[in-house]
Amino acid sequence: MTPSGTWYPPELGTGGFLLTNPPFAPMTDDITATLQERGQRYGKFTGHARITQELKLLIAEHTPGQRRLPDGSWIPHLAPDQQEALDMICHKIGRILSGDPDYADSWHDIAGYAQLVADRLNGVER
Repeated sequence: MTPSGTWYPPELGTGGFLLTNPPFAPMTDDITATLQERGQRYGKFTGHARITQELKLLIAEHTPGQRRLPDGSWIPHLAPDQQEALDMICHKIGRILSGDPDYADSWHDIAGYAQLVADRLNGVER
């Protein structure tokens, strides 16, 4: 299916084009069931997203842009795996706070992301 739509100026936040006939397939029963299951476990996605984004914003506000290495070069303050681990931990915390805090898998995942970074810092990359 070819998308069709109306062009709007990019400053309206549409990127210059607004699809009126998007080329997306309708949601399948599998997706609907998955979303219902996740909603029961983790709460409404909008609530989870709000919590997660607030946590990420707090981290960003307290993360300096760069750090100097002993050789005098500059690198980002957080390595990509450190930033991603923090992002995923925020995601898991958001799920815990908006949903079922007794779901052990969420806590297990937090420990796993932290362990991946700790392992890399100790010379073991996974």
